[in-house]
Amino acid sequence: MSQHSNNATPSPSSTVNSSELPELIKLAASNLGFDFAVIAPYQPPPNADRFPEWIAHGYHGSMSWMTKHPERRMDPRLQWPGGKSILSVGMNYHRPLPPDAPNPDDPSRGRFARYAWGLDYHDLILPRLKALGRTIDYLAGQQIASRAYVDTGPLLERPIAAGAGAGFIGKHTLLIHWRHGSYFLLGELLLDKELAPDIPKKGIIGCGGCHKCIDACPTGALDDPYVNQSNRCISYLTIEHWGAIPHELRSRIGNWVFGCDLCQETCPYNARNLMPTVEPFFEPRIPDWGVPKLLDLMALDDQQFRTWFKGSPVKRSKRRGLLRNVAVALGNWGSDEAIPALAERSEEHTSELQSH
Repeated sequence: MSQHSNNATPSPSSTVNSSELPELIKLAASNLGFDFAVIAPYQPPPNADRFPEWIAHGYHGSMSWMTKHPERRMDPRLQWPGGKSILSVGMNYHRPLPPDAPNPDDPSRGRFARYAWGLDYHDLILPRLKALGRTIDYLAGQQIASRAYVDTGPLLERPIAAGAGAGFIGKHTLLIHWRHGSYFLLGELLLDKELAPDIPKKGIIGCGGCHKCIDACPTGALDDPYVNQSNRCISYLTIEHWGAIPHELRSRIGNWVFGCDLCQETCPYNARNLMPTVEPFFEPRIPDWGVPKLLDLMALDDQQFRTWFKGSPVKRSKRRGLLRNVAVALGNWGSDEAIPALAERSEEHTSELQSH
């Protein structure tokens, strides 16, 4: 979360009619590279009352921070009483594999979620939200207090975006834009100026009877539609979870070593010829289009890890977390070629790596 401030008050000549302000803000968001921008009312988003039940089931796993002040997550008015509107933005990060890319299903290679192929999106979206805040000041002709969030603050960002008409929540619990699919990163700008909220479109089909994402999830994290049992989700297990990965889930992780895209890859809304992102920030930095050889990953020392993943979301897992995941993937590969690499790393004084 970042608080925006601007000492320079725009001149009165820059002011616009308040009824025109929302559309001008959306145009400014588009000029800054956001693929959509919608305005949500400053109130609990749709279905926010389901969050305590999700916590009560233990679906948050070891993410204990999600249990702190759940009421703030459910109601933005408790997080920042000074707010009056929420601007929700989305940025497309989809980049398809080229024909000459390695086969991601090759068990000797490790898979990274698409959003992690490039640089850390927090370092892209947050500065642009701040720039958007300054533009709103200019358009409104006055300084408007704001708070910017990119995935790290206590906001139910997907329901907020869906409640303002950016799309709908799919059975995999991700936001789906009916024209552009689900490969979006979200951000929010909380404003202390009241703006007319967007109204969701009527007659959107949604998921209907489709359950491809549920069938594609190997760990059963989506067995209850519209509920993500995060404690069984591959993305959670390989990124958020510290410690041992449950034995019964290891064989189901396959060759995913950071995140997972299976539920998105099977979604019909993503099966169309989606426009790839034009944002250079998401150009792959990880070798072989995010599917490098597992043996190369297991061989990374501390310095090599920092070099490979400088500025990358993968740094979140730290080297010990990534190698833990690679050890699981090597076990799933089941090749004798992996034994020397595993034996060498087993000598490291990292209990979770040794056990895996």
